[in-house]
Amino acid sequence: MQSSSALQRPGQQTPPVQQAGMQHVSQAKPMEGQGQQTITPSAANQIPSVPPEMMDKIYQWIVELASVSTRENSLLELSKKREQVPGLAPMLWHSFGTIAALLQEIVNIYPAINPPNLTAHQSNRVCNALALLQCVASHPETRSAFLQAHIPLFLYPFLHTVSKTRPFEYLRLTSLGVIGALVKTDDQQVINFLLATEIIPLCLRIMESGSELSKTVATFILQKILYDETGLSYICQTYDRFSHVAMILGKMVMQLTKDRSARLLKHVIRCYHRLSDNPRAREALRQCLPDQVKDGTFAACVREDTSIKKWLNLLMSNLEQPMANQ
Repeated sequence: MQSSSALQRPGQQTPPVQQAGMQHVSQAKPMEGQGQQTITPSAANQIPSVPPEMMDKIYQWIVELASVSTRENSLLELSKKREQVPGLAPMLWHSFGTIAALLQEIVNIYPAINPPNLTAHQSNRVCNALALLQCVASHPETRSAFLQAHIPLFLYPFLHTVSKTRPFEYLRLTSLGVIGALVKTDDQQVINFLLATEIIPLCLRIMESGSELSKTVATFILQKILYDETGLSYICQTYDRFSHVAMILGKMVMQLTKDRSARLLKHVIRCYHRLSDNPRAREALRQCLPDQVKDGTFAACVREDTSIKKWLNLLMSNLEQPMANQ
């Protein structure tokens, strides 16, 4: 399986996949929930374990995001330090003009995605900005305001891209990482927000034709939506929605018989399992579940990850169907 390091650039952090994972607007008004302070003292007080000298650098890099001439280096440095500073998200959100600057980094890339001529340098830079937005998306103090500002919608044009070049693949993977960070929180507000957008068809398209890493994150996002009662009801509400999901999962099973990935297979099986909790979907799966899921085709993957057998057993139990020894 392709490792996440294969998608790295020099000086660029690999986005979290399963944890899970952006321009000059100095005149912009702060977004809702943002204050006028450059850095909020309360955010700094949350992180006593961070050395003072590092905090001085963090403060300076955040301030430098406001200037086009210093922004690129600040994006790089902050993205590398984001997991070492637990209070970084509130600091970013409440510092004047910072979120507007990150959004302008995103918008500046739009002309390069259609027609597709995104360079590696452009991809690296915007992915550093996306990494900071992922930090904001996953933090409990900033997640709600992040959603209320509809910031995830700025990422959807990136998920619409289909170019197979590495800069585009990295851009899609990092954008999916932001959505993955949101759903990982199991926050009802997140699910309600995503169901009101086009995230499900976007994920399904990536699940069908993306790279293995992108497929894995997109399937994880779908899985998390399905494991929410509202999400399951939404997908099973109409035949068209269910059939589209079932069709893509079936295609993934067929592809997995050629390109084995235990991690991706587990997410696919868990999606099937959750669908089988819905009575109408359960009846349909009794007819359309691929034979390869039941006949031992993936015995090697099951040996590699024994949790797959658990989810397979639960799926077969729901469907009241026997399963071959694996």
